Amino acid sequence: MDALSLVALVAVSAAIAGAARRTPVPAPLLLVAAGLAAAYVPGVPDYTLDPHIVLPLVLPPLLHTAALDSSYLDLRANLRPVALLSVGYVLFATLAVGYLAHLMVPDLPLTAALVLGAVIAPPDAVAATAIARRLGLPGRITTILQGESLVNDATAITAYKVALAAAVGEGVSWAGGITEFAVAALGGIGVGLVLMVPIHWLRRSLREPLLQNTLSLLIPFVAYAAAERVHASGVLAVVVVALYLGHRSWQVDFATRLQEEAVWKMVAFVLETSVFALIGLQLPHVVRDLGAYGTGEALLYAAGVFLAVVVVRFVWVFPATYLPRAMSRRVREREPAVGLASPVIVGWAGMRGVVSLAIAFSIPVTVAGEAFPARNLVLFLTFTTVIGTLVVQGLTLPPLIRALKLPGRDTRAETLAEAQAQSEASRAAERRLEELLADERNTLPEPLADRLRTVLERRRNAVWERLGAGNPVTGESADDTYRRLARAVIEAEREVFVRLRDERRIDDEMMRTLLRRLDLEEAAAYREAADD
Repeated sequence: MDALSLVALVAVSAAIAGAARRTPVPAPLLLVAAGLAAAYVPGVPDYTLDPHIVLPLVLPPLLHTAALDSSYLDLRANLRPVALLSVGYVLFATLAVGYLAHLMVPDLPLTAALVLGAVIAPPDAVAATAIARRLGLPGRITTILQGESLVNDATAITAYKVALAAAVGEGVSWAGGITEFAVAALGGIGVGLVLMVPIHWLRRSLREPLLQNTLSLLIPFVAYAAAERVHASGVLAVVVVALYLGHRSWQVDFATRLQEEAVWKMVAFVLETSVFALIGLQLPHVVRDLGAYGTGEALLYAAGVFLAVVVVRFVWVFPATYLPRAMSRRVREREPAVGLASPVIVGWAGMRGVVSLAIAFSIPVTVAGEAFPARNLVLFLTFTTVIGTLVVQGLTLPPLIRALKLPGRDTRAETLAEAQAQSEASRAAERRLEELLADERNTLPEPLADRLRTVLERRRNAVWERLGAGNPVTGESADDTYRRLARAVIEAEREVFVRLRDERRIDDEMMRTLLRRLDLEEAAAYREAADD
């Protein structure tokens, strides 16, 4: 793939994702559909999914940014359901789906079928969590889906390695497989624990935001490569480091946080949109050389595997939801009651993604000089499962959520909690300000001191105003109107600075300095509006 083809992929994917925001169809589904349509358009480059690129170069940053946005405390509070899905379910799906595929497909060896089971075991929760946030699902369901997606790839990759070793005749025993899994998991966690503290110290020690953000971009690749070098799970190493850094992000300089958030949003957007488009573009590669299996026969097997994947998830989710509560009083006391809607949504949100395809493409073509049994069929079944789950479950998940009438997030209660927190913080800040102003070393003209007090007062009142009545004409709160007018006057100043530069009354360097000050003020106003 040449540079122009790569640029075209990113540009077109970004345009489609932008257009998807104006439609009720989630962006991942529209991107996959566009990739399927473009796969056979004459002149479209050959975009082959290379596992040597996806796993070490695409997966780490996606996991890193997802873990940074996750809550360590929420994940710890929901550790049991997350572990049951990300580890228990993936292993169960590997065995169950693999065995069912072995029964359905003639001449498919059990070892090769288990490789298929491991490949399609891990759900990709990017689309599911995007829908969950968009429809305002309760935070616990979103946390569980996020937590599952952070860890399940590590489980699936390790299970795939064990199944592949058995398929190539390396004589892997159950004890050996369990040992390899434990070593990979504990090793990945260990590498993450070793790296997280020095990396965080280095981020705090650097004073230049550009250097700090350069380090931020390198962190997921360093963690992944370090773990893989010692044959541990790079996925778990990335997740452990990112969760720690995200939990302690408040200790980093504010300029770094602002830049880092913008950089990682861009990176995640580019990678996610390109990856979903790549999924659809793989169609020509997976239908090629099906060998003894005809297209109609392969599609019949694909339907069977798809149904197996859907049913097996529900078979696991319902007992994993209710059995611990029935067996443990402590679980009943610590966790909220669970109705029928929550496990239905979690069970249906089992869409597969690019990790499954990347693992499938890494299956060796030959083993000991002989072709890997039914490799092209395994690729085809992986592809159809990914597409089937994205299209069928992705399109039906929003109406299913609405039909179940699951109570959404209580935005008024959240706003009230935010207002109380801001009020408490503002009172502490006011006391600290008065202490500082009482020191003669901090003497300020009274107008400047009043300006500091006004800023604190407006910050405290802003959230409370959202709970009250809005402007009868515009529907805005007083704070909304304040921000809108502030941006308007900033724009008026910006036009004057540009005019003065054009008239050569100030030079470009001075204009950029003045505009940067305005940009920082406007960014602060925008962030306040976005947070509200």
